[in-house]
Amino acid sequence: MKKAVYAGSFDPLTHGHLWMIEEGRKLFDELIVALGNNPAKEYTFSLENRLSILKETVGSNDGVKVDHFENKYLVQYAEQQQADFILRGIRTEGDYSYERQMRHINGDMQPAITTVFLIPPREIAEVSSSFVKGLVGPDGWEEVVREYVPEPVYKALLETFSKK
Repeated sequence: MKKAVYAGSFDPLTHGHLWMIEEGRKLFDELIVALGNNPAKEYTFSLENRLSILKETVGSNDGVKVDHFENKYLVQYAEQQQADFILRGIRTEGDYSYERQMRHINGDMQPAITTVFLIPPREIAEVSSSFVKGLVGPDGWEEVVREYVPEPVYKALLETFSKK
């Protein structure tokens, strides 16, 4: 059985993340979508909100499990979950440099876990959580952002940022 971990902060979850999850599900028998939480990082949405949105959006897919981890390296979490693979996305040259370094560090820590890289299609290659958050604010942001996130995220963004 091939088991992989796909991790991120998912703050917020985007169509790019969903593409990675769908592709990962095709490649592996079980895909754990793990929300990493860094206490030193400021998030737009709480851990509970991000987990809820993840579960609402992808939790019912066969072979996909939603989980979270804190205060450990991703490769340690993957080992704890008895996963053989870590799934990572590469959108840009900067992503490639960072992910290549992390793959080598992870390999030093746990050589039995293989990192698999996927490159998203052109139409979502530039979409990131930071990109989406950067679009929020100006007049008409609601319609612009809607294109890049699933409905549960869109509703959460509206609740959080809409003028009342």
